[in-house]
Amino acid sequence: MFICALSVYFYSYSQGPPSLTSDQNTVIYSNAEEVIGVKHGNQNRYWVKLDEISPHLKKAFLITEDRSFYEHFGFDMSRIAAAMIKNIVNMDKVEGASTITQQYARNLFLNHEKTWTRKINEAIYALRLEMFYEKDEIFEGYLNTIYFGHGNYGVEAASRYYFDKHANELTIAEAALLAGIPKGPSYYSPINHPEHATERQQMILKLMANQGEITETELKHAKQEKLAIAQEEERQGKQIAPYFQDVVIGEATTILDITKEELITGGYKIHTTLDTKKQKALEKTAENQMDDSSKIQVAAVSIEPKTGSVQALLGGRDYEESPYNRVVQAKRMAGSTFKPFLYYAALERGYTPATPLESAPTQFELADGRVYAPSNYNGYYANDEITLAQAIALSDNIYAVKTNLFYEPETLVETAKEFGIKSELPAVPSLALGTASVSVLEMAKGYSVLANGGKDVIPHTITKITNAEGEVLYERKKTEKEQVLDPKQSFILTHLMTGMFDENLNDYSRVTGAAIQDMLSRPYAGKTGSTNTDSWMIGFSPQVTTAVWTGYDKNEKITKTEEQAYARNIWAHYMEAVHKELPVKKFKPPEGVVAVSMDSHTGKIAHSGCEDQRVTYFVEGTEPRESCTLHVPKNLFDPNQPKDEKEDGSSLWDWVGF
Repeated sequence: MFICALSVYFYSYSQGPPSLTSDQNTVIYSNAEEVIGVKHGNQNRYWVKLDEISPHLKKAFLITEDRSFYEHFGFDMSRIAAAMIKNIVNMDKVEGASTITQQYARNLFLNHEKTWTRKINEAIYALRLEMFYEKDEIFEGYLNTIYFGHGNYGVEAASRYYFDKHANELTIAEAALLAGIPKGPSYYSPINHPEHATERQQMILKLMANQGEITETELKHAKQEKLAIAQEEERQGKQIAPYFQDVVIGEATTILDITKEELITGGYKIHTTLDTKKQKALEKTAENQMDDSSKIQVAAVSIEPKTGSVQALLGGRDYEESPYNRVVQAKRMAGSTFKPFLYYAALERGYTPATPLESAPTQFELADGRVYAPSNYNGYYANDEITLAQAIALSDNIYAVKTNLFYEPETLVETAKEFGIKSELPAVPSLALGTASVSVLEMAKGYSVLANGGKDVIPHTITKITNAEGEVLYERKKTEKEQVLDPKQSFILTHLMTGMFDENLNDYSRVTGAAIQDMLSRPYAGKTGSTNTDSWMIGFSPQVTTAVWTGYDKNEKITKTEEQAYARNIWAHYMEAVHKELPVKKFKPPEGVVAVSMDSHTGKIAHSGCEDQRVTYFVEGTEPRESCTLHVPKNLFDPNQPKDEKEDGSSLWDWVGF
């Protein structure tokens, strides 16, 4: 027996220390270090240090499971002998003698089948644990791996699940209840069988008092304490921004080059870009603006244009009903929100905000002999020339198609790629009207490039990832962004896009942002877009870019007027909400850009007789040189005008162009 025992000892020693790793929960944090979600496989686990566990809970486990834990070498020979005698007397296995070390070995490496093979392996693993690890390390591991029922492993997971608190916050009564569960996780579950759980809790409290671990007064109070078991929604955990979290998981698996299962069970700490205030504002706004009875869906994303940080994301109306993420997974026709890419290409190639084209029903004969006849919204046309400034603000389709054909559709395809659009784009005339399918995230990225003055934007959700031990595995570096667009033309286009809210640009119809301009309190640039099945609003300030899409998943037509307004209403209310605490910032013109007071209809220098005039920006040297002759100042020859004002001549000089 001595030789056998010595052989087992040396064999165990030769195997070295067993690994103590086990699956752990992965935790996701907001940009303010708030926990927004916890990911795990079938087992819910958190690892906490021994000194982060309630002393009452540690005492309760030692008393009930292994009172001589700190004295034995993995096996309690007196308990083994007593258990053998009791089992022989009863002719059945009525009592076990497993120590905490043996239980920990079983939890880590083995199953719970009652065979001699499993018992021998358990003994060997227990010996190895005792040889190579301190008692506190073993006790810490045991408390973090023991099963508490309902998929929860470890005292921290159990504390959160049953009491919605951390393991270091437990009262004596709560600690005694938890310590009783592992003996029979189903039978002693305070959720399934509260009477069984209470009975065992009372027994453990008596043991603690008998062993002098608690006083009689503490025993009395603990017995009388009414425990508050966490409600269902608390047990499920507080999951903030579930669509955003799915994007985080996808991005993290790519960064670490591991599977989703490895990620969610690896105990990682993922620090993200989510701004919970913006996220809540986005969710609340969408909920408030959309009728509960409507089945229409929504997708929205908010990005910080200077960094590319995704600060809020909504992939649908209800994650539980549909986890399909319409921000990144769906591709829909962009409609007129695609036009800014076209007009950037035009500005780079000679257009200015004053460039005139006729807005009238037009049939375009294509190279293959086919005829393409686009139309404006509701069939309205100027039947006259309009400027680029008006074409953007009114979203004139004829102007857009003429421009696309003039520079050839391939130019628009290449320009859209410069903005970061990666979806396949057909080089056809209708591409100017957004007939290609793109994602909401792509469009938000493209507009963010404009918002930051033409620098590249890489949308991202993760800033740092650490492992369970706190070692940094990934940290996003701050790098100088590449200038991908001309800063002067980027600013000019941005300013043109503020025109959708300026009714000085009204012509045959109102500007597309007229319905929401009264909601806005600061400068924004943006563009609406619509097809029969899609409604878009994308816009930005220097601080925030937000893209909103609404539509039906199965491409049903949007026929209700109120549903056609959802996207722009959500955008306006949300942008105002998130800017309340931000300073007012205007789009600043770069060097080489000049401002001109331009008549919105003629594209020429405005004078006091031009009612619809607007400060408009041009690359220096391309600004209009002629003054508007279409509008004569109302009081130029008014005999009732005071003589000194008449003789001042300022209006006349403006009119003739000096």
